[in-house]
Amino acid sequence: MSDANIAVIRRFYEELWNRGDLAVAQEILEPEIRFRGSFGTTIEGLPAFMRYVEQTRAAFPDWHNRIDELIAAEEKVVARLTWTGTHQGEFFGIAPTGLTVAYVGAAIFEVRHVKIQEGWVVGDTQELWRALGVLVLPGDDRTT
Repeated sequence: MSDANIAVIRRFYEELWNRGDLAVAQEILEPEIRFRGSFGTTIEGLPAFMRYVEQTRAAFPDWHNRIDELIAAEEKVVARLTWTGTHQGEFFGIAPTGLTVAYVGAAIFEVRHVKIQEGWVVGDTQELWRALGVLVLPGDDRTT
């Protein structure tokens, strides 16, 4: 089952997120999916999740999820990821900056009957906010 579950997570990132193919969501997500995203967003249900994907991809039309590593054990799959995108639309009230962002993180999924039941994602969003110029730390010598 681990290989099938890994294949579902690959589709989640490569087809749903990277290509923006929302039809894939119907095939690989449970209708009552529970999802906690890196941005602190908690989502329940397929329609809400699809809106989340649309909103993120509207802000970052070239959003890309690179899978750096996948580990599976029974119904759990863990992904280590690198996210990139160019900020071209409003994002959590931040006007488009045209800046490219890149940050890393990890996700833990519960997959049953080859469908994602639950996802919990944590990313280095501090790096995301710094890249967008909305977080400046003391001694930060970056320029945007």
